[in-house]
Amino acid sequence: MITLPDIGSSLPEIFVRTAVIYLFLVLVLRLTGKREVGQMSVLELVVILVISDAVQNSMVGDNTSVWGGLVAVATLLALDFGLKALTRRSRRLREAVEGEPRLLVRDGRLLERAIREEGLEVQEVRAAIRSHGLADIEDVRLAVLETDGSISVVPREDDTPTSNRPPSDERTT
Repeated sequence: MITLPDIGSSLPEIFVRTAVIYLFLVLVLRLTGKREVGQMSVLELVVILVISDAVQNSMVGDNTSVWGGLVAVATLLALDFGLKALTRRSRRLREAVEGEPRLLVRDGRLLERAIREEGLEVQEVRAAIRSHGLADIEDVRLAVLETDGSISVVPREDDTPTSNRPPSDERTT
């Protein structure tokens, strides 16, 4: 059985524990896909809530003092601020943390591989299209999964010809 080192529960140790948990969660949540909070399913919301409860003890350990909580909160806010500042300065880091927009529909055709790779269902894409006031996928010139998890939809113009190219699963740039 693998044993992890016991970091302890002093205030500097809470800082280290919280930083490790924050960075781990950023990585894991980045790998699980793009979604806006408003687009989370009930199951995804439950997972987030359970994760928050599970990691609370690993951040502060046995230290349940107000100071321990304040150090954890300050650490989370500082790391979040720092990571946002770094992603504004570095395109590479921003793409690694936030991802890139992904094309889901082109010229009225679903890009099913892209939808599947992003962990979406076709019904979710159809619902996003309807929420933009369009009746069907054929009415869409482009639908893009944005880095914030929202789906942007560009309608077709009436005189826009259907593309003769087969759909591909390109990332937008």
